[in-house]
Amino acid sequence: MNKFLLAAASVVLGTASVQAADLAAHYTKAPVMAPVYNWTGFYVGGNVGGQWGSANPATTTLFPVAAYFADSSVTAIGTVGAQHINSSGVTGGFTAGYNWQVNNAVLGLEGDINYFGFKGSASSTAVYPCCAPTTFTVNSSVSADWLATIRGRIGFLATPSWLIYATGGAAIAEVRGNFSFTDTFAGATESGAIRDTRVGWTAGVGGEYAVGNGWSLKAEYLYVDLGRSSMTSNNFNVGVALPAQTFTHSVDLKSNIVRVGVNYKFGGPVVARY
Repeated sequence: MNKFLLAAASVVLGTASVQAADLAAHYTKAPVMAPVYNWTGFYVGGNVGGQWGSANPATTTLFPVAAYFADSSVTAIGTVGAQHINSSGVTGGFTAGYNWQVNNAVLGLEGDINYFGFKGSASSTAVYPCCAPTTFTVNSSVSADWLATIRGRIGFLATPSWLIYATGGAAIAEVRGNFSFTDTFAGATESGAIRDTRVGWTAGVGGEYAVGNGWSLKAEYLYVDLGRSSMTSNNFNVGVALPAQTFTHSVDLKSNIVRVGVNYKFGGPVVARY
């Protein structure tokens, strides 16, 4: 009986020792830290897209000063001189900016300069109400080769890598307009030109996705309004100069821009996530 008890005790003690050894051999690995993109930092990039917009050039003259135009002719010139031009084309350029990430909010300041490619013209002819069948013609052309913007951005992170933002600020472009007036009554001529670096406004929305290693892809829409610019001329000529007859020319320019781009962010912290 004693021998049996000794044997049983030996088996129990041996089993406990093996279990203790097994328990000592087990361990838990520390969780792997996954890097999370942080948007804080300076970035540069490029973009390409399309623009479509319109300009509304206008030509008017004063009521008879030099005794050439009838009152009805002045009114008709203003009506015919109110023209409309549509333009569309490819746009693209370079971007630079800085972001500050605060929790799930991202604040930023961004600037860009782009090829704009706005260009169009209009021509209208009408009969003088007083003096049919003689006619007059108003020609207008409008262009803007480049566009720059300086904008603030404010957004939130839908995910750590996906930024949705609104943006707005100043839009700058050199707007050029060329105008001419001619008629068949006495071969009258007049012309004017506008060269004006306009400061208007822009606003839009966009989304940007971080693909890693500092790179991100974006898509955005901007609306641009450059306001109206005008000039006057006193070079009216009917074989002899009539400088008292003043013409006024003006133009506004508005555009919609849709573009995609790629940015590269320099440095900036990377936050660990378990």
